[in-house]
Amino acid sequence: MVGNRPISYGIFTRAQILPDHVFSSPPTPGAAIPDHGMGDRDGRRFPPDHPPRRMIASGTHMPGVDPAVFETDLNTALRYERPDPRVGDYITEYYVLDSAGPEVMGAIEWIMPGSANIRLFMDERPVNVTIGNRIYAPTPHVALYGPTSRALRVEAFGGVTIGMAVSALGWAQLIDQPANRFRDRIVPLADAVPAQLASALHKRLGASDMALEVKGILDAFFVDTLGEPHPDEPAIRIMSALIVDETVEDIAIIADRVGMSVPRLRQLSLRYFGFPPKRLMRRARFLRSLLRMYAAGDAADYSLISRGYFDVSHFLRDSEEFLGTTPRRFMAQQTPYLRQILRARTAVMGEPAQALHPIDAAI
Repeated sequence: MVGNRPISYGIFTRAQILPDHVFSSPPTPGAAIPDHGMGDRDGRRFPPDHPPRRMIASGTHMPGVDPAVFETDLNTALRYERPDPRVGDYITEYYVLDSAGPEVMGAIEWIMPGSANIRLFMDERPVNVTIGNRIYAPTPHVALYGPTSRALRVEAFGGVTIGMAVSALGWAQLIDQPANRFRDRIVPLADAVPAQLASALHKRLGASDMALEVKGILDAFFVDTLGEPHPDEPAIRIMSALIVDETVEDIAIIADRVGMSVPRLRQLSLRYFGFPPKRLMRRARFLRSLLRMYAAGDAADYSLISRGYFDVSHFLRDSEEFLGTTPRRFMAQQTPYLRQILRARTAVMGEPAQALHPIDAAI
């Protein structure tokens, strides 16, 4: 069952899911770190060597996107796909990331805060993620990343990752538990959805080329899985559209348009979006401002911040909350893969970040 709607999976065995190691604070310096099959090389920890393989083909099925968007000097490959229109308001994007070679072993990158995501790590290589003071080392191989309010620090060791973004509408369809229980957390996908669903998804993607076939597989999977609209869908749609509208700055306006009280709106927001509406609006405002700077170049140009900020210090307080540092310090880091992802997502989806993705308010 997904929600109150039966679905058919066929017969599958449950996918193997690695344990989720969560620490309430960073490990003590010098403390032993679980080995997870990794060896030591020049004082750094690496997974065991694997036979060489050809990396996936970068690109997209989306017509009209310049292939140069996906070109890179990095030892990486990337696909971004827009889902079938029947799916796209629920699962808003598909992506495949691939990297290989000694240069990417232990590479550090960042993920912007945003909606929930399902991520499947298709190789026997660890991916370690830090969200605030929580460390996941490694993450589950078939994982649900809850909605996030902090940038995620990712330490990767190569391999293929297949991901899909789950909107609040998608959460209402797929997950019977409140989204705020999973916010800023990573759990095995089978902790949030029926184990058969997680297994079916893993098995179908594992049998694919993990590149050109992924979009078709995921479109078919979610067309079959998504049921009738959830009773709360009209309210979720309106709220989804308004929290990313730069002209809307008052929660009371959203409550009025949704047709419920502010306290009831807060309950709806926690249930399906994971955070109160005000925090979602602030997250969108901050990311809109930060990513304008990011697109403009390497310097932090504070003239680009949203008009919703009183002054630069107001923006910097949000930066500390959502990014964990100042924009200037963050932009000074080497984040080539993040830049590539933002560029590709903008070309395919129209916006650089999941938290800014527009949803049609009408069904």
